[in-house]
Amino acid sequence: MISGNDGTIYALVIATLGEEGGKRALDALAIDDALMHERGRNVSRSAFAMAMNVVLFHDLLERVPSGAAYVRDTLAQGRRVTFDHGALRTICFGQGPTGDLPAGETAFKRIFLPLGYEMAAIYPLDRLKMTGRAYRHIDAPETIPQFFLSELHVDRFDAEFAEAAQRVFGTSHDPLDSGARILLDDYAAGRPVDLERAAQVLPVIAAAFDRQHEPAAFEDYALLRSRSNEAAWIATEGNAFNHATDRVPDVAALADRLKSEGRPMKEKLEISASGRVRQTAFRADGVERPFADGISRIVPGSFYEFISRDVDPATGMLDLAFDTGNATGIFAMTSAV
Repeated sequence: MISGNDGTIYALVIATLGEEGGKRALDALAIDDALMHERGRNVSRSAFAMAMNVVLFHDLLERVPSGAAYVRDTLAQGRRVTFDHGALRTICFGQGPTGDLPAGETAFKRIFLPLGYEMAAIYPLDRLKMTGRAYRHIDAPETIPQFFLSELHVDRFDAEFAEAAQRVFGTSHDPLDSGARILLDDYAAGRPVDLERAAQVLPVIAAAFDRQHEPAAFEDYALLRSRSNEAAWIATEGNAFNHATDRVPDVAALADRLKSEGRPMKEKLEISASGRVRQTAFRADGVERPFADGISRIVPGSFYEFISRDVDPATGMLDLAFDTGNATGIFAMTSAV
């Protein structure tokens, strides 16, 4: 029996990650009190969305040692992380699904929309042959992390690239089972979702943020990488969080400090056209991944990002926008180990 006595989000995260991992993830994040205090038999879409983000943040730190080290240092200084957004990459062939997986953003829009997200903006990433989309939570846009979902357009590349992409990504399976689909349908329709069922389904939905296709042939990986570092990254990492982002008061000052400590920092700060959104990041950590020939190789993995957002004077609210130039610059963090 799952108990919500300590709060709905606490119960969901502990049920998914176990007591040790769950408490570690929750202790690392500054989560809005109103969300953490939710209790009761049923789980709101906001609480489920926040619990999902906590699980995904934990997964990223398990794969990104540089990010985990930064979070440990942050906690040692008596601060917690304000989780601004997570980013993921998808594949779109142009026509049809990706194996058994719905094409591109569709694979995640079916998760985001029922959980209370809406698409806030589209960001053309033409130099990368990609499109970025921001998904922002309707109920608590400043406190529930956003998603920056990017879609790589295979049909903008040459035929040789498209054939390799089909061989790699065409083996994808759909991780969502009937229970997950029913739960999402219930949220979409406004029907109640009880805590026991939410706890059973959360790990299934979290598993969607992973690699869904078989290990690639190294020759196909090399061909994809010769045309697109981003396609090669998806070939080994799939739809896992590409990065998670800490919202900090002064990202420029933080970057200077982290550089002085010898951290693997991006050299240049990315500043939006408005000047209100400033970003930087660690370079991607290397990870060992298997290929179809049975040999594991070191490839670029995910990374940890930092962002500062100013208030938009036109609205009096925090500027939650992204920026095409910033995103393109940040994507370069996974171009090499």
